[in-house]
Parts: sequence; C-alpha cells; structure tokens
Amino acid sequence: MNFPRAWLVLLCLNSVSLTAADWPQWRGPERTGHVPAGVAVPKTLPGEPKVIWRIKIGEGLASPVVAGGKVFFLDNTGGKETTHAAEAATGKLLWSMPLDEPFKDSQGPVGPRCTPLVDGGRVYAQSCRGELQCLATADGKLIWRANFVKDFGATFTGEKGQAAGASRHGNNGSPVVDGNHLIVLVGGTNGAGVVCFDKTNGKVIWKSLDDTAAYAPPIVATLAGMKQIVVFMVGSLSGLDARDGKPLWSVPFKTSFARHVTTPVVVADQVFIASHQFGLVATKILRDAGAWRASTMWTNKAAAFNFASPVAVGRHLYGVGAAKDLVCVDVTTGTLAWAKTGYFTSGADKAYAGFVVMAENLLALTDSGQLLLVAADPQECRELGRAQVCGFNWCNPAYADGKLFVRDARELLCVELRP
Repeated sequence: MNFPRAWLVLLCLNSVSLTAADWPQWRGPERTGHVPAGVAVPKTLPGEPKVIWRIKIGEGLASPVVAGGKVFFLDNTGGKETTHAAEAATGKLLWSMPLDEPFKDSQGPVGPRCTPLVDGGRVYAQSCRGELQCLATADGKLIWRANFVKDFGATFTGEKGQAAGASRHGNNGSPVVDGNHLIVLVGGTNGAGVVCFDKTNGKVIWKSLDDTAAYAPPIVATLAGMKQIVVFMVGSLSGLDARDGKPLWSVPFKTSFARHVTTPVVVADQVFIASHQFGLVATKILRDAGAWRASTMWTNKAAAFNFASPVAVGRHLYGVGAAKDLVCVDVTTGTLAWAKTGYFTSGADKAYAGFVVMAENLLALTDSGQLLLVAADPQECRELGRAQVCGFNWCNPAYADGKLFVRDARELLCVELRP
C-alpha cells in the first residue's frame, strides 16, 4: 500500500511519541499505575533482564520519574535530602540540588520518601519535613519554594508521642498538577490542610480543610460528573471542588497514628482506600439535586491493602493483601477473587510491591527487588515471568521508552524491557 509522504512522516512521529511516553509522576501519567494505551509493553519477562546502566545513589524511599529524556530522583547525599537529574539514556548525572535536612525514624532508611513530579520544564520536590521546591528541569535552579511548617503552620514532630500521619513519618504524598494548579497536602490545621498553588510561581490560589496530611497522595478524578481533588487525610477521605477547594463530601476515617498510605483508586463513581486497621473500603459518591453524598458500599478487612497502593483493571483491584499475598478483589462486591502467597519477603505488615498495568498484564516490583509479570485475570493468578533486578526496596518503578527505572537503597538502575 502506498501512503503519501506526509502521512508516513506523521505515522512515524506518532509511533515515536507513543513508544517514548514519559513517566513524570507517582504511578505514571494518569497517577493510576497504567501505561498509556498504545505504548509498547512486554508480554513476557527475560530471565535476566539487560541492565543498561546503574549508578550509586544515597538512601531514600522516593521513587524515580522520567520526563524529557531525564530521570529525576531524590536521595540522601552528604547528609541532605537532595534532588537529582540524570540522563535517562546513560545515567550520567546532570545536576543536584539540596532540598532539606534528612529525616530518620524506625520505618526505613535516612532520606526522602516523596516521589518528585515533573511538569512543563519544572520538577517539584518535597522533603519529609515539609520543604517544597520547584526547580528548573534544565539545570536545577530554584524557581520558587514553600515550607509547610513556616508558611502554613503545619506541625512536624517526628516519631514522638501521639503524632499521626505526615507529622510523624514525613510528608510522603506526592503533589499533583491540575491544569495550572499544583495541589499539595500541606497539613495545616488552620484551613491549610490542602493548598493549591500556581504551579509556575508558587502563588496560593486556594486553601482547604483543617485536616493533617497523611501519606497518601492526592488525585484528580471525575466523580458524579464533576472534576474534583480526592484526598485521604489523617481524619477523612474527602472530595474538593478542583476550582476553589470547596469541600463537596467527606467520610471520617480514624485510626491510631493514621497510617493512611494507599493512593485513592477510582472506578466509575466509587473511591477505594485501605488501611491495615479498617481494611479495604468502597465509597460511592452521589449527587442528587446539587447535594453531595458519600455512602460506604462495602468493607473487606481480610483484603486490606496496607501501604502498597493497588491498581484497578476493569472491575477488579490487584494489590498486596493483609496475609502477605498477591490478591484480586471484585470492586462491585468486595469479595476476594483469588489470593497467591510466596512473592514477598517482608513481614505481613511490611510486604510491598509497586504495580504497573501493562495492557492486560500486571508488572510488580516486589520488596525483595524481584520483577513479577502476571495476567490481570480475575479467574486465576497466572504468572508470566519473574526476574531479580535490584535489592530490597519500597519503591515504584517508572516505565518509559521500553525501559524500567528502579531503585533500591544503594543504586538506581535502568533495565531493558523493550518487546
């Protein structure tokens, strides 16, 4: 078949664009863990994936992201939480910028825990102690900054007394961009629980809620026909009008120390969150004659996702269950479709995996550094491949241009997964 030359050029450009899609934020372009439709993904895993490059890095639990041919990551360098940019193709370090004093507690290594966010030539980095910086992706120069404690009255005490949420174990919830807005879980109890900044200059657009930040990041979702910001805080799950931060609906969730970590997942008009204490909960969001209502549809204690965020494929959730197992849950009924043990080395309350949905399959990076490819099949757990790629970690991988970017406590690696 003969195509006009212009069509051939356009076809090639589209092919390159789809293959080289960025992974610029926590859980990918849409913050759902899904590789965008049309991007090439592997159907199997090699027994020993090719490591294209590896570089030594400092401690930390912040996941890497990839955008514009660069990989951005945070670690503890020279006793400082630090933001870095490196060439995605080679691992060559391009620049580094100190962020904040390091934070240490009983939960993990000394260093940052919040995944950076890249948008429009800017990278946003957030420290455990609540320092937020907007840096130029080209050279790391500071564009604007804000501090949760000094500027908004948030409290940060560390692992002391009854401190709960981010004030106890650090600000882990990565900010999210919505148009020209940057939505940040600041945690100020004086009406600045959630703050919306102008992403270009740091000007405050709106503030909302008196709730303290937990660890789950905010998401942007359309529920009952309206775009809103969904936040899982220390005391509640809430939906805010994306335009002005006005609270639309809220459901209280109280637990000891507020270990609320899982990213909210939306399927249709239902929001799913989980905690090791109250289990997995489905909340239906309704709007009737302008009045908002949030109704609990079901709760499954046995299928509680602790701190590894699940992913949704069709009408099912996949994640790490309460019994240190890989589980599949029906979102309609909350029933367990299947469970499979043997994939996780950590104790039941610390078992972790970072999930990437690749078309009809799931790629998981487990806490032991093992890559696992399984079918997203609610009928059974069908393993399609596994491979060891790194050491112990609690991080999510980033997938871009057929490559997987992973980190552990010592190294950042680029692994070839091109089909």
